[in-house]
Amino acid sequence: MTVLVVEDEESYIEALELGLKREGFLVHVARTGPEALTLFDAVRPDLVLLDVMLPGMPGIDVCRQIRQKSKVPVIMVTAKDSELDTVVGLEVGADDYVTKPYRLRELVARMRAVLRRSPDSSSRASSAAAEHGDRIEIGDVCLDIARHELVVRGEQVPTPRKEFELLELLMSHAGRVLTREALLDEVWGSGYVGDTKTLDVHIKRVRSKIEADPAHPVCITTIRGVGYRFEGSKT
Repeated sequence: MTVLVVEDEESYIEALELGLKREGFLVHVARTGPEALTLFDAVRPDLVLLDVMLPGMPGIDVCRQIRQKSKVPVIMVTAKDSELDTVVGLEVGADDYVTKPYRLRELVARMRAVLRRSPDSSSRASSAAAEHGDRIEIGDVCLDIARHELVVRGEQVPTPRKEFELLELLMSHAGRVLTREALLDEVWGSGYVGDTKTLDVHIKRVRSKIEADPAHPVCITTIRGVGYRFEGSKT
């Protein structure tokens, strides 16, 4: 499940990223209202955790704009004494709300409950099951996760572990943009402090293995200023 966390307090961001990843969520973070709307379109999250007080645009307005184009579950995060914000948030389409400070266990329980109530919950569940299966096949590219094998156009291609993990992450979220930060965190770990160009080098190597013309990639596309997307859908 992909969660868009819209929050500008770094202490909350750090705790949420760590805690939600431990619960199995793929986390993207936006720190302003406008950034939230841009990232929402790019990553197509399964749920939005949206703070009311944000730079650039209030969370209420962000929720209102999301609701104009999507029914994705939205949980508003409010200050302890902002009952009015809570009421307004629910009126503009939020599915639930939590107040700061909150416990991660309670938050995750609310998130899972909202996801279960969502009209798209069954399709998300089947998608999640597919992502954790033993085999992912998109077009001419097939990953056998259990055997750690990559087959491209019928031929097995030797693939080092990090390249395999990167490709697996991209293919399991095919059609969605994964930010550079999310890819680095998931493949190299949240504590990675090395050169971010490492990701670009690995993307280039993966493209050399799966693209018919690596100079003009059509499987793994670059979304400028955001990250990368594997095109197509799983079969």
